[in-house]
Amino acid sequence: MWLQILILVAGFIVLVKGADLFVDAASSLAENFKLSKMFIALTIVAFGTSAPELAVSIKSMINGSGDIVLGNVVGSNILNILLILGVAGTIHALRVKNSTVKKELPIVMLLSVLLSVIMCDKLISGAKVNTITRSDGVIIVLFFLVFIYYLISTMRNKTEEEEETKPKFNILLSIIFTLVGIACLVFGSHFVVDSASKIAKMLHVSERMISLTVVALGTSLPELVTSVVATRKGEYDIAIGNVVGSNIFNIGVVIGLPVALIGGINHFTISYVDLIAMIASCLLLFICSFKDYRINRKEGILFLLLFVGYYSYVILG
Repeated sequence: MWLQILILVAGFIVLVKGADLFVDAASSLAENFKLSKMFIALTIVAFGTSAPELAVSIKSMINGSGDIVLGNVVGSNILNILLILGVAGTIHALRVKNSTVKKELPIVMLLSVLLSVIMCDKLISGAKVNTITRSDGVIIVLFFLVFIYYLISTMRNKTEEEEETKPKFNILLSIIFTLVGIACLVFGSHFVVDSASKIAKMLHVSERMISLTVVALGTSLPELVTSVVATRKGEYDIAIGNVVGSNIFNIGVVIGLPVALIGGINHFTISYVDLIAMIASCLLLFICSFKDYRINRKEGILFLLLFVGYYSYVILG
């Protein structure tokens, strides 16, 4: 038990240091290539911080643990909004760009609703069990490709709000430090998830609860640490884009791709309440962002209170 706790602490240290380097390198990368920081956040940062979820998903699919795959993504997407943006918002009010509110957030909502519909066979079609088929995975991937097309079409659009600043690192160092930062995030989160899962099993916790709490929180740690560090550095586009992009990648790649390639999930116990919480968190983020294009401290606290409420239900239920 004590060994696992030490590994847990070491993993957190690697995560924090990796996130600090990652944010600086990603910001320099955008400045060197004259790209929008939001574009970098929605692509490199989002994919990099979603790498642990993808690794867990593929491993779980091969092992036939459907609950881990779905609970990991559903739990992570709820955590990304309620916990990560809640914590970031309480540190400093987050400015949300017009394009994010009108384009990226609706895409997150669309994919969240699509996933929920696909997972509700019993409710919608009267099937005996809820399943996700390979064709469902292909549909999710196709919707994700629409997002990729959108990103490519806006690749070189820099907003007027972004001023030309001198990059902290040159192009080569920016690339190297970005890769090193991603590696630290992936390995750090792996140690955290592995040790936390072993501790949870020692305490006889169920697989559904482990997936929605320990695994979801563990694989969301890169997003959490990256967004908090980005907020403290005043890189609000990276903080917001990281969460929005990660949620899109989680559904499109972490679930869609393995299901389309490896096969369907025939049985899972993720509840309707979990799916409602995922959609509601997306809707809340959209409403708060649309109101004044900011997530202020009061809204950050609201996010955190809802996070505590939902996870109280998960743990006690």
